Amino acid sequence: MIRIVTTSRIAQLEADAHTAHVFAWETTAQANEAFGQHVRELHAVTDRAERAESATSEVGVLLARAVEELAAAQEELLLKDIEIRRLREEAERRPIEGESLTVLLHYGQPHTIYASREDAHADTAVHGYPADHVWSPRGERSPYACQWSCEAFTYSAASNGFRRVYRAVAEPMGGAA
Repeated sequence: MIRIVTTSRIAQLEADAHTAHVFAWETTAQANEAFGQHVRELHAVTDRAERAESATSEVGVLLARAVEELAAAQEELLLKDIEIRRLREEAERRPIEGESLTVLLHYGQPHTIYASREDAHADTAVHGYPADHVWSPRGERSPYACQWSCEAFTYSAASNGFRRVYRAVAEPMGGAA
């Protein structure tokens, strides 16, 4: 088939091609702009997600540490509650006739009270005496002359309190010193 193309038809086709080319260029520019906007939004969302993940991780670490501290505090509170109950029971218990206490004296002044002489002797390491220190009776020396000494007290129902136990010092035999 033979077609005769006129100059006006060619001009019209060239105008249509130019319009299509301009439209394609504008559409490509719009598509590029939309793609750029999409990439920028994708980067922003990714950045926010990474920051949220980091914050979540930090919050998780802080929460785990807080839970550990809470557990430790609860355990300490439980131990203190047990100790308070024990001390209340001990405070409510009345002393028994003949029950003894040992008082650690520092230059004759009461320093600490112990349930037993062994406890007092064991604790004197804190005050500069070794735990295996050999304790000798104070004898006739003044309590103020001894840096550290231990005195026993026993409960006497008649006096409604603890009284000092005096231990007799052995007399030298035959005047020997």
